[in-house]
Amino acid sequence: MAQISLLISLLTLTTPNLFISGVIASATFTMVNKCEYTVWPGILSNAGIAPLSTTGFVLREGESKAVDAPSSWGGRFWGRTICSEDSNGKFSCVTGDCGSGKIECAGANAVPPATLAEFTLDGDGGMDFFDVSLVDGYNLPMLVVPQGGTGVNCTSTGCEVDLNDECPSELKVTSTTDGASVACKSACEAFRQDQYCCSGAYSTPDTCKPSSYSELFKNACPNAYSYAYDDKTSTFTCAGADYVITFCPSPNTSKKSSEGQAPLASKSPIANSTMVYEGASALEASGASSPSTCWSQAIAYGGATMIAATWWWF
Repeated sequence: MAQISLLISLLTLTTPNLFISGVIASATFTMVNKCEYTVWPGILSNAGIAPLSTTGFVLREGESKAVDAPSSWGGRFWGRTICSEDSNGKFSCVTGDCGSGKIECAGANAVPPATLAEFTLDGDGGMDFFDVSLVDGYNLPMLVVPQGGTGVNCTSTGCEVDLNDECPSELKVTSTTDGASVACKSACEAFRQDQYCCSGAYSTPDTCKPSSYSELFKNACPNAYSYAYDDKTSTFTCAGADYVITFCPSPNTSKKSSEGQAPLASKSPIANSTMVYEGASALEASGASSPSTCWSQAIAYGGATMIAATWWWF
């Protein structure tokens, strides 16, 4: 009886850890930088889901880096640009900064505006759900390409167009160093009005409709999310796929977006204070990722309980 009790305890303690620690990998994300400048990818797991092996790193021109994600992982990827450390060693970026003060974002979200790639692995029906979102604005071109997956809607998505130069003046974000356009805010972030944010009286798909600003994003990038309820043409699904996330996938956007970038080795204190919003004054951004349930822990616990019950019976 003592041996059986010991076995039950071991199964209960160790089985969930096999799932949580990511022993069973679900997908590999490979980030590729085709921009003619350095990008610092940021990674944030959804609420309640463990972080990946890295939450931020440097990706120089032409480099790539692969990151494995466990079963049922969910979260977002984005690119930070014009980054540096100040004289005190504090790391910051002009666009996509996560405010951690370090290259690793360590659970912090991207400050809008930022182009986002969002994923939920092993969701309904065992499918991966993913999208490229401009709901929080835009800072650089991005393309997501599934590798080896199956499904009727398993295809690439993204925003390959450089929207910074075409951004309306009331949404445009520029650098104070040279006036170059470095990002484009969403109407929600710029104006904080319910009809643009799909909140308050506009909190349902029936009441929140595309605006002239979201349609500008949609026309340029038809497959990307342009506002909160842009699901029908912007969500994609795959089974058993890995994913390649490319920054500046088209050569003509790579060089164009690099204009006005600070030198890579610069130690000047470049922070978000070097960013100016044309139109309304820039507001402090908050970014809570959408919650997602980590089912692997519950499955593992259920498996251990079932095995334990079998031993008890015999």
